[in-house]
Amino acid sequence: MHLTHKEGELSARPLKFLETDTLVVRWIAQAAVNVELFTIPLYMTSLYSITGMHLITSQGNSFYKGRQWPGAKTSAFTDYKPGKKGWGNKKAFNIVFSVFIQEMLHLQMAANLATSIGAVPSFTATALQSGDHGWTCFGPKLTAIPGIVDLTDTNRFKDVKVNVGPLDEERIKLFLAIEQPQETAEQDIVRNKDRYFPKVPFKYDTVAELDANIMFGSIGYMYQCYRDYLLIRYEDGTRLWDHVMNPGGQQNDLFNNFSFPGHPMREFMGFETTIALTDPEIALRQALNMMNAITDQGEGATLGARYDEKGHRLDDGKAKLVQGDVNPSYCPNRDALASDYPSYSMEGKLVPSADAAARSDNDGVDHYTRFREIEDIRGSGGLETWDQSPKIGKWAASDLTTEGYDPNDNPYGLPAPEAIANALNALKNGGDAAANFQKMSQAVCGAIKGVTTVLDDYWNPAGAAVSFPFPSMAGSGDRMSTAWAVFGATPDLSVGVGEPDKYIVNHACQGLDVEETGGKWGANSCAETSIYHTCRGSNLCKGQGGCGFVQLTSGGGSCGGASSGCGAASSKTSNAPKASPVASGSCGTPTTIKGGGCSAVTLRSFGGLCGTPTPSPTPTPTPSGPMYTAPSDNICGGFGGCAVPISAMQLYPKAGTMEVWALVGSSKPVLCGTPKPTPSPSGCGAPKANADKNLCGTPSPSPTPSPSGCGAPSSKKIATIDFKEGDKVEDIAFQAFAKVVAFKVNGDPDKPVEGLVQQAPNDLRLAYPPST
Repeated sequence: MHLTHKEGELSARPLKFLETDTLVVRWIAQAAVNVELFTIPLYMTSLYSITGMHLITSQGNSFYKGRQWPGAKTSAFTDYKPGKKGWGNKKAFNIVFSVFIQEMLHLQMAANLATSIGAVPSFTATALQSGDHGWTCFGPKLTAIPGIVDLTDTNRFKDVKVNVGPLDEERIKLFLAIEQPQETAEQDIVRNKDRYFPKVPFKYDTVAELDANIMFGSIGYMYQCYRDYLLIRYEDGTRLWDHVMNPGGQQNDLFNNFSFPGHPMREFMGFETTIALTDPEIALRQALNMMNAITDQGEGATLGARYDEKGHRLDDGKAKLVQGDVNPSYCPNRDALASDYPSYSMEGKLVPSADAAARSDNDGVDHYTRFREIEDIRGSGGLETWDQSPKIGKWAASDLTTEGYDPNDNPYGLPAPEAIANALNALKNGGDAAANFQKMSQAVCGAIKGVTTVLDDYWNPAGAAVSFPFPSMAGSGDRMSTAWAVFGATPDLSVGVGEPDKYIVNHACQGLDVEETGGKWGANSCAETSIYHTCRGSNLCKGQGGCGFVQLTSGGGSCGGASSGCGAASSKTSNAPKASPVASGSCGTPTTIKGGGCSAVTLRSFGGLCGTPTPSPTPTPTPSGPMYTAPSDNICGGFGGCAVPISAMQLYPKAGTMEVWALVGSSKPVLCGTPKPTPSPSGCGAPKANADKNLCGTPSPSPTPSPSGCGAPSSKKIATIDFKEGDKVEDIAFQAFAKVVAFKVNGDPDKPVEGLVQQAPNDLRLAYPPST
């Protein structure tokens, strides 16, 4: 097996190489982030290609009793009998889901490792994506796993393309190539062998040279190089780690964080998923253990199994290189998963956790072994994917209901199953099928963009106070599975999403234009694809007029905290209310973040709404009853996010009161943000607002109107709207839109504007399930 270095080569290294070594180890840190991120849309596309239906349930309510939607989900029980087409689908979905979640864990740990050594990880780098967030690392002619191997140089995988697609033979081979252990990879690379498994220290000292020449050969070898660079010892006795460790490195956690009631137990009892950067020796041990966890979960061999504590290569007889079983320390605790990710029946009662079963039943073996099991299921005829399904373009109302469905029991006025089936079929069979396919592909890209753009700030201490967008992942999956079920074809992840027109004010959920067109207001029924997203944390739609999803005005817990004044940042590792550290500068009191949080349990318990609305029909803005703001409202700042376009089935799970805000910058109302640049007054950087133009940009994130000096528009609360349990989100959103238009036209939000009519939901918003 290739060794990263000869014994003694990494000792007494001249200090003149410190700058180069620092550059290289931080380059490896980004390479690790790239390859972990690369797997997520790839695995997600194949995961949601598996046929199946799912219920939408939540704690204590039965809004959607008797209804189901296209798209497989995790299952608490996967007993199967070979024979019927798709007999292994539940098992296969659980397996791929378990890998997908661990790749999210690996991405988190790779980012935490990067910041611990002074690197700022990028999740929108051009190595994988285009400028408009299309995924350029996948394609029908591409053959390279970024930074790892060109498959044309291998024996087993020489004909495999690096492309997204259904869970078929080609994809399974690609997954095996990604996750294969170093020993297997070495045997399989039969061409250009000298290109792979570079020796440490590398002979290149610029990023351009590293990008052009370094291919690690396997993910495990990449992490071994990472480890060895950190342990380089210089002539003065110091290690590279001693020079690069960053005590202020941003550490974030989705998996072992504690919040009540959202995430009451840490998932991994045996190791830390963040690095305590107080003591350098403890931090180093944690960093190396995180690398071990990644390689053990992925290929089934820890770095420590190959090298002793001093970095010396173990004899083959002493090395423990058994693939398959994962060290129990690196496996999640089943009780914790059941507590953090509960499942509910159609009646809203607690049932065995499907996510806990999917992960606990499979996380005991490495990814490579799990994909070999998928290979066996497929080889036995046990897989059915949407490209093989007879239902494509032929959906019937009966496909969308379950036993016990009563068409007369519809107290919330939900669209009928027939309307949903007709919408699914019309998207596929109508004259706009090609345009619909592109639009739904862009919806998927926009949903993923809502994740990656948040992560850029999430791990950047100089960025906005945001939190890990776990709900965005769920929304991305719903967008992906719906696209598969409508077209039976792989969504095109290369299309990307353009930037919205910043000189048009749109109402986020339906894209309603705050301008009169042909004598009508809000005549369009759906948003432009450029603002499609499932941000819930990114606030990408900020300034577009407000949607129906609500967050606490004091901050939305893990969906994003209030960012006030002099750089106070919210805590990103806990949903629990607590004082947050000041991110930078010498002014300001740490902000206290309040709210019930928005981790997975909140998503499921409360229908996808963060900041759990108080169960009072008419709460008041006092300590006894919190107020809520729509995430895309003009003051939402870091309060959360939403899903655009909003499903026609989305209901409020609790009652509450939503604030409605507009931006004003002069004697006439200006509805949003940074206006078109004009010459600035002397000594002031803010441009003047054009009072007669509705210009859209980034408004003030402060819940209280900011000073309007230099022409900068400020926020103004113009109204509140009460909503009841079971109200449709789109209806309340339209009421908010109507009040903003009335304020714009009449100067009074309660004086209705003639010609303002709520449009019926279009096929896209009928097709999407709620909570996406």
